[in-house]
Amino acid sequence: MSEGTDLNSLLVLVGAAQDRAAFAALFGHFAPRIKAYLMRLGAGSAQAEDLAQEAMLTVWRKAALYDPAKASAATWIFTVARNLRIDAIRRERRPAFDPNDAAFVPDADPPPDSGLERAEDGETLRAAMEVLPPEQAEIVRMSFYSDKPHSEIARELGLPLGTVKSRLRLAMGRLRQAMGGRE
Repeated sequence: MSEGTDLNSLLVLVGAAQDRAAFAALFGHFAPRIKAYLMRLGAGSAQAEDLAQEAMLTVWRKAALYDPAKASAATWIFTVARNLRIDAIRRERRPAFDPNDAAFVPDADPPPDSGLERAEDGETLRAAMEVLPPEQAEIVRMSFYSDKPHSEIARELGLPLGTVKSRLRLAMGRLRQAMGGRE
């Protein structure tokens, strides 16, 4: 029996019967090789040691999933180690959580007078809409309140697109003037 077949048999024993002696043999054979492999992949000595330990622990836990028809024991175990190294790299690249990040800080409550200002602005805008010529007011309502594109407004009103845009531009100028230059 070759060494590869022996290793395959040991891994099958670990998976089937949680055989400690078989695992000790696998550990003795693979742990130093995995550490060296991980160091070649760029892991530091301490990290390679930790990942090798984690890889062998994963082998112990998941040995029942090993299928000798699909891969050799060495291929399966080194794949486990490589995947753990990839996961470690991903964790390193993930930014640390910062509770003071602006994305996590809730918006400040609006000042009490802002509601009053919005109400006053709304009243001023309604009054300004009342004094617009009816054809301009209708286009403003369709564009901003009904959220229709200019081309659809032109089609519905039977007007050229340029006329719709001109009326809207004139209406916006009048509304801006009525609002005292506020946007």
